[in-house]
Order: sequence, then structure tokens, then C-alpha cells
Amino acid sequence: MSTINYSEKIPNNVNLGEDRTLQRALEGWQPNFINWWDDVGPEGSTNHEVYLRTAVSVDPQGWAQFGHVKMRDYRWGIFLNPGDSNREIHFGDHKGEKAWQDVPGEHRANLRRIIVTQGDTEPASVEQQRHLGLTAPSMYDLRNLFQINVEEGRHLWAMVYLLHKHFGRDGREEAEALLQRTSGDENNPRILGAFNERTPDWLAFFMFTYFTDRDGKFQLSALAESAFDPLARTTKFMLTEEAHHMFVGESGVSRVIARTAQVMNELKTDDPQKVRAAGAIDLGTIQRYLNFHYSVTIDLFGADQSSNAATFYSSGLKGRYEEGKRTDDHVLKGQTYKVLEVKDGQLVEKEVPMLNALNEVLRDDFIKDSVAGVGRWNKVLEKAGIPTRLAVPHKAFNRQIGALAGIKMSPEGRVVNDVEWAAKRDEWLPSAEDFAFVASLMGRVVEPGKFAGWISPPVMGINRQPVDFEYVRFG
Repeated sequence: MSTINYSEKIPNNVNLGEDRTLQRALEGWQPNFINWWDDVGPEGSTNHEVYLRTAVSVDPQGWAQFGHVKMRDYRWGIFLNPGDSNREIHFGDHKGEKAWQDVPGEHRANLRRIIVTQGDTEPASVEQQRHLGLTAPSMYDLRNLFQINVEEGRHLWAMVYLLHKHFGRDGREEAEALLQRTSGDENNPRILGAFNERTPDWLAFFMFTYFTDRDGKFQLSALAESAFDPLARTTKFMLTEEAHHMFVGESGVSRVIARTAQVMNELKTDDPQKVRAAGAIDLGTIQRYLNFHYSVTIDLFGADQSSNAATFYSSGLKGRYEEGKRTDDHVLKGQTYKVLEVKDGQLVEKEVPMLNALNEVLRDDFIKDSVAGVGRWNKVLEKAGIPTRLAVPHKAFNRQIGALAGIKMSPEGRVVNDVEWAAKRDEWLPSAEDFAFVASLMGRVVEPGKFAGWISPPVMGINRQPVDFEYVRFG
């Protein structure tokens, strides 16, 4: 069923009405979700009518419609890609067997853990972005923030449905806990480190949606290969929505860079202080924000060697990015992969069993994709005649997880001592002064068609609307 039924209390395309027990359980969870949204969702947005995209089917040709919706009245629901009764598992020890419609008992704990960890990231990013609407650089950007927020809420519903339907009482308890943890909370934080970081300003938000939502793309793509068919179908549709989040990040940073380049050319200077005095964000600060968000995000892929990653793959729970396009045997026993470690103060490569290095394989796929986008940002500088280029730092820079955790490393990949790290840290990562400066630019601009002085307008509006369209009506 590709069309989504909006006549039910919880919109869905999974025939929810045919399972009264499940329907009642999810309708019982729904008020808790709304309370969570009211408490820690986008601040001050309750009465805003926002020009939002709402899923109406899972048909890629026409899956969404646009219209003004009151934020709190957004219809969060449960949408799965169409099933294929002949689908086979195409990797791991169960390769060639029929995909599972139910959770096999021996994989229950691992599958639940995977779903809970993915589910936990969705409300976390809404919490991290809670205050950003108060400092939006334009009505267009405010609308994009709210679109991402409601879709992260929808992605939480996607995981909660799987927990309720397939994991009994354990699943219901885990679904409750997803609304009890809070990003950055001292006593009950979110599961993954990057989702407890603050997102204090819009440059951080654009970097987050470029890098951290891109991590989401790669994790969801790996889960879309899963032998557990309901998880694969759920994450496939989540990827459709996720694409816009990365667009907001990539185009947002691009517009910041375009404005900075314009100011540099007008003033004929690359002096960061003069660029800042003119109300733009200097390229050094943009690079430091990039270094931070990139390094925090590549930690999300986990330790470079992981027995869990091997287990998840061999048992068919989580594949690789674009598993079907790879030309190996999709079992990987006896194959190897290179990972990094530090020996005698030097970075060296070593070969390890590929099954144990699958986190690193996914991380390397992510890095390749991220570097391509940074290249597109550099095209903006090139076009403006600015010689500076942005770059992602070395894979071992500022790492907190795995064999590279805590190693002092320059962005270029040189092992440094504690003294040099302390001296150079503020050249490599955002300083308190950088955050204070960027914060000083964050005044709210919400008149249609007007933009803050530190960012360029977009090339085109949303859904073919003009840039000065009334994307948000303030109630």
C-alpha cells in the first residue's frame, strides 16, 4: 500500500487499523510524544503556520505535498516502502535465504539495540536545535529548520513503530525511554556523543546538517540492506526525507561562504578581523567549525575494529553502504581492510579482518562523500577569485573513539605533543571567541525576502516558490 491513510489518528500505510492492540499502544504513546515536542521541540513555534512538506505516499514520483501547517498539528505517521515477498538476504551467513518478516529470537537483542540507537538520534537533534528559530537568518531558513525538525520527529515514529510491533514489552519500554533521555542532560543524556553537543548557532546547524545528517544517510543506507525486512523498508523511506536535511547543510554553508567571499572582494582583504568587522564570518572560523563537526561526526561510526560490526554483518542485521553494487562475495570471510594506529609516535596502517573493520569501511565511504561536498564549497571560492580553500582534517584529528581516541594530531595528520596541541588548539577548533563572534551575528530576520548580513540568499525558493514567499505565518 503506497498511499498513506490520513483519516486515522496516526497516519500510516501499514494497515494499523487491522492490529487493534498495536494501534492502542501507539495511540497511548502519541500524547507523550506531543508533550515531549511541547517541552523541548522548536521554541515558540506552537502557533506558527509553516509551509511544510508532508508525505502522502511512498511512491518516489509523487510522495509529498506542500502547504501551510500549524507546527503542533503536523501529522506524524508511520510509512514503509512497499514490500517484496520474494526479497532475499544478499549478504552475510544467511545470504540467499528469504528476508525475515519477524525478528529471529537469536538476533532480538542486537536488532533492538540497533533500532534504539538509531531512534535516539532523531529526537536528540530536535532538542539540540530547539532555540535556533529565535535567531533565524531569514524566513526561508526558518522554514527549512522546521521542516527538518518535523521530519526528525517522524523518523522517531518510524523506530517507535518497529519497537512496539516487533519487541513486545521491551520495545514499549525502550520507546518510552526515547522520550526520557535528553540531549546534553547530565543524568540521562542521549546515547551517542555527537547528539549531546550544543548547536549554538546557525553555522553550527548548517555544519551539523551537512556532516551529521550525512552520517544518518550512511547508517540508514546500511540498515536499508537489513535481512529484517520491516527495518529495511522503514529506513529506505527515511532516506527520501533525509536528502533535504543534507541539502539544507550543504547549501547553507555554501551561502555563508558566498557572502564571505563577496565581503572579501568588496573590501579587497583577507584579514579575518576586517571581514568580521564587516559582519561576515571569516574563512578561518568556517574551517574551524568544519574541523569540529567533521571530527565529531566520524566518531559516530564507532571503533575502527569492532566485533559487533562483524556480528551485525554476518548475521544479516546491517549491511554496507550500497551493498548491492559491490563485487565481492558479500560474506567477507578471509578478506582484509587497512586501519590506522599510532606506533612510536607515527601513524601507520595495518591490515585487519574486513568483517571487524566494517565501521571503518562505512566511515571511509562517508569521508569520500563529505570531501566531494567540500569541493563544491571550494568552487564558490574559486568562482569569486578567492585563493583560500577549505579542507576536511585528517581522519585521526580530534578523535574520541577507537584506536585513534585521544591522539594529539594536527589537521594535516602530524602527531603533535601536548604542548603544541594546547598552543594550536584554537587555530584548529572553534574557540570561545569564535563562538562569541558568531553568536553576535545571530539576530533574527524574518521579513519575507530579507536575509541576515552574514549569509547570501538562496538561488531559488522551496517547491518552486519565490525566495520572498511567506514560508512562515506567525500566529
